[in-house]
Amino acid sequence: MSGDRILVQKHGSPQGQWFEGGVHVVHKEEVGLRFHASFKGWSSLSRYTVRFKLNRIPTQRQHQALDTAFNPERILFPLQKFVLPANKTAHVNIKPFNRLITTNPPQLLAVISILRQTPGSVPFVIFGPPGTGKTITVIEAIKQILHHNPSARILATAPSNSAADLIAARLTSAFTKDELFRLYAPSRFHKQVPEELRTYTYMKDRHFSTPIMSRFKSFKVIVCTCVSASIPYGVGVPRGHFSHIFVDEAGQATEPEVMIGIKTMADNKTNIILSGDPKQLGPIIRSSIARELGMETSYLERLMTSDTYDVKSGRGQTVVKLVKNFRSHAAILKFPNERFYAGELEQCGDPKVINAFTGSPQLASKNFPVIFHAVIGKDDREASSPSFFNIDEVSQVKSYITALRSDRKFWITDDEIGVIAPYHAQCLKIRASLQAVADGVKVGSVEEFQGQERKVIIISTVRSSREFIEYDLKHTLGFVASPRRFNVAVTRAQALLIVIGDPSVLSLDPLWRSFLNYVHNNGGWKGPSITWDPLAPVEESGGYDKTARDKGLVDMNDFSRRMEQLTLSSVQVIEEVDEADVNVDRPWRDVE
Repeated sequence: MSGDRILVQKHGSPQGQWFEGGVHVVHKEEVGLRFHASFKGWSSLSRYTVRFKLNRIPTQRQHQALDTAFNPERILFPLQKFVLPANKTAHVNIKPFNRLITTNPPQLLAVISILRQTPGSVPFVIFGPPGTGKTITVIEAIKQILHHNPSARILATAPSNSAADLIAARLTSAFTKDELFRLYAPSRFHKQVPEELRTYTYMKDRHFSTPIMSRFKSFKVIVCTCVSASIPYGVGVPRGHFSHIFVDEAGQATEPEVMIGIKTMADNKTNIILSGDPKQLGPIIRSSIARELGMETSYLERLMTSDTYDVKSGRGQTVVKLVKNFRSHAAILKFPNERFYAGELEQCGDPKVINAFTGSPQLASKNFPVIFHAVIGKDDREASSPSFFNIDEVSQVKSYITALRSDRKFWITDDEIGVIAPYHAQCLKIRASLQAVADGVKVGSVEEFQGQERKVIIISTVRSSREFIEYDLKHTLGFVASPRRFNVAVTRAQALLIVIGDPSVLSLDPLWRSFLNYVHNNGGWKGPSITWDPLAPVEESGGYDKTARDKGLVDMNDFSRRMEQLTLSSVQVIEEVDEADVNVDRPWRDVE
């Protein structure tokens, strides 16, 4: 993407000089690069070895935030003694902008609790399981804060641009371009920005930027990613300017990432509001050592494990758990509800939507819209790619979608169907197979479907070989031994959930075996018969999740031993500093 750094060397010259360049323009089949003038004699007929250089900016922003002197215990370690009494007289009667909130007591309680927070309170958590209207609650809270206190200033962040765009888009109906600002990193492409948000941005020299300071500080709401939350600090916005800092989808970001906006912009009176679900996708950490040392635990999850954020004793004071699920059919919701949410979620979906496939000929049981289709296939790889695919499952996915699209009684459109697969190669194969049948169907990884829903969700698990499970565990791929990825995948469906996979592999994981038993015992099984007793208790202590923990411990111990053997005198460190790194902390803005 624009802004990335690459290293190139003439192919076949291992001792040749490496040249560093920058990516400036990206087209569909071409990339525009810029190099130093010393890079001469290149030819379009020549071959080059290319290495991609890690973008250090996000990591540097995290270090920058962690190095600040602002370390309040009420934010970092919010014990019960830091909980301030709520302002009981403030905003007793509110008129919700979204009238549906009046019929949802947990959502209404969350909004009122945020309005009643005393400045300098401990972080407030909106615990939003799938389909419970978490983002709706966040939007309502932002609107109410500014309605009751027009002088308030809000920084709303999220880990990804898509999540930040969603927040900004839902605020456009309430705020003008003089009140709402969508802050993008300079490397963001203009065409990647939703058209409805472009008037809420600022560009200079064809790159996203910030306006002059007086204008920048006048916005009531600034929306950006967690990493881009460093920009206000970089352009000189004073600490404490924002009265409230929101972090949506907080469970998906690492703790240092969340702290970028908090530790650089908050003061002793700033209130922090986190929203998310620690039972869904967490931050992606590739290093098994970093995972074992706790990097995989998000700030949200860490807080939720403390007594201060007990969902019962802290209800309305430090946390509110949303429990009304407006997305899924009861049969789809039942298993994840009992497994991850103590059975507290209430099925409240629109009957016309969630019952859309009751009685469908695709169902194994006409009143149970959950299918597990057993496929004993083969997971394979092509020589040109390390990613996996399973042709047998590709064929089965196509078969279901063809049948669904041709059924006039249970009619459905392409954009109401989603296909989730854990590997890029499988997604490519499925997309190719659907081009002539239903090319409008979204096919992607579970990460791409986080926060989304479809009337029909088809999951292709791919795995048919036990030998590759260790590969998945090492690279944090696949569905096996990943409860959060499983939870997100099965809770995207509104009316019909179809899971395709090899039961002999999936059943080795306790969570998957329990799910397969649930589907089988309710009549939703298709394909080859089950090979174990589905009524027998499932042993929860074994499985691949235990293997992953044990492997991580071995890796960490090995790493510790190797580090102990090293001495500073025996290690030569060559630090390369490029212009982008030098400028990482340099303010950038229009001159007033």
